[in-house]
Amino acid sequence: MKIAQIAPIIERIPPKKYGGTERVVHTLTEELVRRGHEVTLFASGDSLTSAKLFSIYPRALREAKLKEIYGLNTWTLFNIGEAYAHQQEFDIMHDHNGYISLPTANICETPVVMTYHGPFTVENRHIFRKLSRPYLVTISKSQAIVPGLNYIDTIYNGLDLAHYPFSNDHEGYLLFVGRISMEKGVHNAIQIALNLDLPLIIAAKLDDVDQPYFHTYVEPYLSEKITWIGEVDEAERNHLMSRALCFIHAITWREPFGLTLIEAMACGCPVVAFNIGSIPEIIVHGKTGFTVNTMEEMIDAVLSIGSIDRAQCREHALSNFNEKKMADGYERVYKQILMKS
Repeated sequence: MKIAQIAPIIERIPPKKYGGTERVVHTLTEELVRRGHEVTLFASGDSLTSAKLFSIYPRALREAKLKEIYGLNTWTLFNIGEAYAHQQEFDIMHDHNGYISLPTANICETPVVMTYHGPFTVENRHIFRKLSRPYLVTISKSQAIVPGLNYIDTIYNGLDLAHYPFSNDHEGYLLFVGRISMEKGVHNAIQIALNLDLPLIIAAKLDDVDQPYFHTYVEPYLSEKITWIGEVDEAERNHLMSRALCFIHAITWREPFGLTLIEAMACGCPVVAFNIGSIPEIIVHGKTGFTVNTMEEMIDAVLSIGSIDRAQCREHALSNFNEKKMADGYERVYKQILMKS
């Protein structure tokens, strides 16, 4: 098949540091190329891929330190427009840009698959209902709870996890990885560490929009035991995961898919997370970590983390969230759509 993968251009494919969607796009693109498909990746010019690369900007927008890199900025719209201008060259257009692409995707003559990596909200679900020609793939079953949308399948995110470092031992610290923000729940992770008098490493990026949150809920608690080391690359992140006592995922929103959860488990690191959104679809309660409902339960879960077999964490991640299983799902969807066309 001739497949267009239309990636966001905020981060490189794959990202140098933070970027869950970008890691998934890279993994899928490389696996589809390995399977013999003709894949064109529409992404930033510094992206690394074995597919044909088409770019409208030489490097990731965040790397270029441009203003207004999120949402309806000129370069993102240009990237989307150029991708769809080449629609006649492809059998399938696979879009990862979300509702920003919908007005263009909805009038595309070539079939469009859209993997939506964000939440369906009261604000955006209306446009998904009205501009409903693209086929929607959700990344968890919990994400697909909005009626009236053009769903075609749920396909869990997958990564090439076999090279992730595994450790059966740990160094006794709690770990938070991702982005410093209210919805990611860094403040909850801090309170868990304080209650248990355990060290906490916060390996996370901080965007300008989240500065007020950081100054109020995070910065006052930083100390020798609660440390913020900033945004880290894949190698450092994976090493931290492999040596952590457990991974704290105390989110405050219905996350569609927690990619860091499968990465932590692949490194042998058990996960303790709130039981909302996609979390119970990823963690096997009592076997690869614990899903909890309250802060008190989260504290108890950390105290019980020694009952979790770290090797079983890795086995669960590698078996259920690998690149081949994800690509199988998308190949199935592509063929299903082409049969309808």
